[in-house]
Amino acid sequence: MSWWLERTMIIFCWICGFTLLAAITTILGYLLYQGLGSINLRLIFGNTSVVDALLLRKHVFAGLFPAMVGTVAVVTLSVGFAIPVGIAGGIYMAEYARGGVKAVLGFCFDILAGVPSVVIGLSGFALAIFLHRHFSAAIYPSLFISSLSLAVLVLPYIIRSTQFALESLPADTRRIAVALGATKLQNIVYVLIPRSLSAIFSGIILAIGRCAEDTAVIMLTGAVAFAGVPKSLFAQYEALPFYIYYISSQYANQQELLSGYGASLILMLICALLFFVASMTRKGVACQALYRT
Repeated sequence: MSWWLERTMIIFCWICGFTLLAAITTILGYLLYQGLGSINLRLIFGNTSVVDALLLRKHVFAGLFPAMVGTVAVVTLSVGFAIPVGIAGGIYMAEYARGGVKAVLGFCFDILAGVPSVVIGLSGFALAIFLHRHFSAAIYPSLFISSLSLAVLVLPYIIRSTQFALESLPADTRRIAVALGATKLQNIVYVLIPRSLSAIFSGIILAIGRCAEDTAVIMLTGAVAFAGVPKSLFAQYEALPFYIYYISSQYANQQELLSGYGASLILMLICALLFFVASMTRKGVACQALYRT
């Protein structure tokens, strides 16, 4: 009986794996079929020359270049805001929090991870209105508000990945430095964190993907159509997820719809590039940290 149950589970797992692979292949194949032919310099830079666009000499009106810049900017800022707080929170949860405090904080982080992104977007929009009314009339939904909102959205992933990475280390690794006279903080900084960097960066990579694909948050907190390249943190901006949403719901002809497919492929390429940079950084930092230890 156990042999048949084991074989059934193996077959079921293979079926699920092939189904998932087939679904991903179908989606990617469809995007490539629809959007690959529309990707060209005109789609990205419109009627503006490449040099003028890259040097920000002229505004790109009919191209995706401003949306690409806005996407990279909002993802970079969001992850930059979330990483210090997330890693510090994960260290506290793993090494300092105990008993009821740890249970309550863990529950709160799990709830935050399950909050719909549109709720985070509304909170960011409310923050922008509050700051506009009570602090400065020049503050509106902007790149800065979007970045803060996305940082809150991905914060639980970084906290939990850091916490689990530290808690999964063997007990012997935890005791070596302490046995040699190191303080708890020295043990965390010079031993535990370097040994956990790979898992911590996995959470950061997940956060990058979450920031890059979200539409609800940025739609409510600063992303608009035809805003151009953002000139400051408090300016409105364009982003590829918002462009894809906008063009797919209001396209006027088939060519505009195909440009939406092309934008989807460009967004996937940007995500892949960010993942690659994060992966290379993870390997480099982990190797240097382990070499120092």
